[in-house]
Amino acid sequence: MNYSQNGEQYHIGLKEGDVGKYVILPGDPKRCKKIAEYFDDAKLVADRREYTTYTGFLNGEKVSVTSTGIGGPSAAIAMQELVNIGADTFIRVGTCGGIDVDVKGGDVVIATGAVRMEGTSKEYAPVEFPAVANLEVTNSLVNAAKNLRYTIHTGVVQCKDSFYGQHNPDVMPVSYELNNKWEAWKRLGCLASEMESAALFVVASFLKVKAGSVFLTVANQEREKLKLENPVVHDTEKAIKTAVEALKILIASDKNKE
Repeated sequence: MNYSQNGEQYHIGLKEGDVGKYVILPGDPKRCKKIAEYFDDAKLVADRREYTTYTGFLNGEKVSVTSTGIGGPSAAIAMQELVNIGADTFIRVGTCGGIDVDVKGGDVVIATGAVRMEGTSKEYAPVEFPAVANLEVTNSLVNAAKNLRYTIHTGVVQCKDSFYGQHNPDVMPVSYELNNKWEAWKRLGCLASEMESAALFVVASFLKVKAGSVFLTVANQEREKLKLENPVVHDTEKAIKTAVEALKILIASDKNKE
């Protein structure tokens, strides 16, 4: 069934020509305007449900920012509808909570892959299929963060559907599962926990498009448990700047290929 009307996508309210091929994906709609300030000649092109979109230019190339809301379902919808109208390169920008004790509040985390402890990706791929970031996008994010001289961590993140399942697992009916798996993620060297990348990476694999993720670490509950220094940082500027600079690298690389 075709849910678009006059070419306008059902949920995001956009049609072909409204967005560039490169799209930054924050969760919070209020973050879109802040990100769009890094673009040239940025304009608000749609604002529907949790999906706010601005389109402008970076280094002469049309680029966009579209919010996805919280979690995998709405993020997957955004990606699928954006691909329908011509987007093919995505960078998720968001926040995360540290798991590995070396990850501190204020650090930048770049995901190479994601633990699929969420539901959305299971409706796209069997559980045996990995949620892996695109290498080109990931390398661009790493290079951008290094150029900006940020403290970065690159590796696997964990994705879940329940924020409070992470932060207050003991009150949950399935506390035994949440606590045991959290211990497994720690032993496996998971860097941090967030909510969208697993879905986005799997959907991107299905749609044959590129996706990567960069996060600002808000805090680390494991450091708090161990009574280690645990700075709490909410300013997402580092993650935003990393994503914007990474897009510039990707744009230049794509132009060289042409």
